Amino acid sequence: MSFSRRAALLSAALLIVAQPVLAATASAKPAATASATAPAKSKGKKTPPPSFVPSPEAIKAHMGFLADDAMEGREAGTRGYDIAANYVAAQYALLGVKPGAAGGSYLQRVPLLAFKNASEGSLVLTAADGTTTALKFGEDYLPNAQAQATEVSVSAPLVFVGYGISAPEKGRDDYAGVDVKGKIVVLLTGAPTSFQTEERAHYGNGTVKRLEAAKRGAVGVISMATTSSEKRRPLERGVAGYREWRMTWRNAEDVGFVRGVSSPTLASIGLKGAAKLFAGAPTSLDTVLAAAETPDGLIKGFDLAPKAAVSLKSEIEKRESSNVVGLIEGTDPKLKAQTVVLTAHLDHTGINENAKPGVDRINNGALDNASGIATLLEVARGFQNAKTKPKRSILLVAVTAEEKGLIGSEYFANNPTVAKADIAANVNLDMPVLLYPFTDVVAFGADRSTLGPAVAKAAGRVGIALSGDPLPEEGLFTRSDHYRFVEQGIPSVFLMTGFQNGGEKAFKDFLATHYHRPNDDLNQPIDYQAAARFALVNYEIARELTDAPERPVWKKGDFFGNQFAPAGHPSAAK
Repeated sequence: MSFSRRAALLSAALLIVAQPVLAATASAKPAATASATAPAKSKGKKTPPPSFVPSPEAIKAHMGFLADDAMEGREAGTRGYDIAANYVAAQYALLGVKPGAAGGSYLQRVPLLAFKNASEGSLVLTAADGTTTALKFGEDYLPNAQAQATEVSVSAPLVFVGYGISAPEKGRDDYAGVDVKGKIVVLLTGAPTSFQTEERAHYGNGTVKRLEAAKRGAVGVISMATTSSEKRRPLERGVAGYREWRMTWRNAEDVGFVRGVSSPTLASIGLKGAAKLFAGAPTSLDTVLAAAETPDGLIKGFDLAPKAAVSLKSEIEKRESSNVVGLIEGTDPKLKAQTVVLTAHLDHTGINENAKPGVDRINNGALDNASGIATLLEVARGFQNAKTKPKRSILLVAVTAEEKGLIGSEYFANNPTVAKADIAANVNLDMPVLLYPFTDVVAFGADRSTLGPAVAKAAGRVGIALSGDPLPEEGLFTRSDHYRFVEQGIPSVFLMTGFQNGGEKAFKDFLATHYHRPNDDLNQPIDYQAAARFALVNYEIARELTDAPERPVWKKGDFFGNQFAPAGHPSAAK
C-alpha cells in the first residue's frame, strides 16, 4: 500500500474513532460542582471553583467505545485490545499529547509470553524404604505451569519451612536452622494474620517466597494449603482453570521474565496431599496446621521423610501487545526533567470461550477498566487545555495485561520510556465503581510517603473526603498496577471511590454480581456525573504533584520505602 493511501486511511479512521468524543466535548454540560454533592461545609468556608471542568459526556463516549462488544473484551494480545490501544493513541493525538514511547510512537511494544499446563503432570513420593506414592491430580495437588521450559522434572528431598518468610525487621526467619540447598521447599500459602495487612500481602506473595527459596539454593517450591485457605478455596475448585493461559513478559534474551527462576513453584497441594507429604514427619500435620492459624504462625522448619519427583509439561506461546504512552511536557526549566506517571489498565478478560450457546460471553469491562482509561483521557484533556501548564512532565500510560498479573506495568516499570530515576510519582486509576454519587475516596499508599498531604490538599479543593481502607483484609495496595512502581521505589497512590453515601453496597454488589462477568457493561446505571468528579479529583492530585517544589519521598521507617527505596534512591526517606 502506498504511503499516501495508507496515510489517508489512517486519517479517516482517526476521524471516525474521534467523532463521538469530539461531539461529546463540544456539547458537554459541566459536571455537577463538588459542593453540590460534598458534605456540608461550615459557614465561611467554600469550595473554590475547579480549575478544570471534566465532561461527563466525553467520559461516556470513551467508555462507550472501549466497552463495546467490538472490542471483544480487550484481552491482552488480541485484536480487540489492539483496536482499543489505537483508539487511546488516536485520542492522545487529537488532544495534542506527544508520543511517549520510543521512535516517536505512542505504542510501547510489550513482548508477552503466554504459558499454561499441557498435562496433569505427576508428583510421586518415595519413602525411605523405597515405597512410592503417586499423588492424585485435582485431589492432592495441582501442577504449576512453567514459563521458561515446556518440560520440567525435579527430583529432590523435601523440607518444610513454615510460611517461608524472612522478615529481618521483625526478627523473623522461617529458614533459621534449616538447610534447603538442593531440596524442594514446602511452604504454607499466605502469611500470618499478625502482619500489618499490606505487609502481609507482600510477604504472602508467591514471588517473594520463591525469591527467598532461590537465595538459599532450593531447587523448587511446593505451596501448601492451610486450614483457612483450604476452606476459602478448596484445591478441587482450581481444577476447572488449571489449563488457563497465564502470562509474563519476555526479557532481552527473548525468554519469559521470572523472578527466582532457579527455584520454580512446581505445584500446589491441598490438605489431602499434605497428609501424604507429612507421613513420618517429626512434627505432625495437625500440629503444623494448628500453629499456622495462630496470629504469628511460627513453626520451626524440618526435613520431611519422603523424597519427591515432580514432572511438568507446559505449553508456551509468544504474543505481542503494547502499552499506550503519551507525554505532556513540563514547563519549569528544572522540574520538567522529572515525570509524574498516570496509569490505567486498558485490558480486560476477553471472551468466555466455554459459555453456553446464546449466552453473552464478552466481558466488556466497562468499570474494569474502561472507566479508568476514560478518566485518564479526561485528565489529559484538562492539562492540555489548562492556561497554566504543569511544571513537571506527565506520562500517560494505558497499560496492557493487568488482568494477567500486572504485566504491562511491570514491563514499563522495568523498561520505562524516561529515565527511571526521574519518575517522581505514580497515580493509578483502576476500576472506580461509578454507580453512585460518591462523596469520599480511599487513597491507597498515600500515607506511606509525602504523597499524603498532596492528595489531601487536592481532595479538599474538590470537596471530597478521604477515608481509610474499608477492606484491609484484601491487601488492595499490592494488587494493582501502581505496585509495580512501588517495587521500583517510586511513591505511588491508587484511588478508589469510597464507602460513604451508598458506596459500600454499590462496591460489594458490583464485586458479587458484575466483576469479571459479561454484565460489567454499559447497561449498568453508570453515574457519569460521578465519573466527572472522579476525573476532577485525579486531575487535582496530578496537578498538585506536578507543581510541588519537591518530589515525593517515602516516610521514614515505612516498610515499602525500606524494602524498595534504600538510602541513595531518589525517593528515599529524608
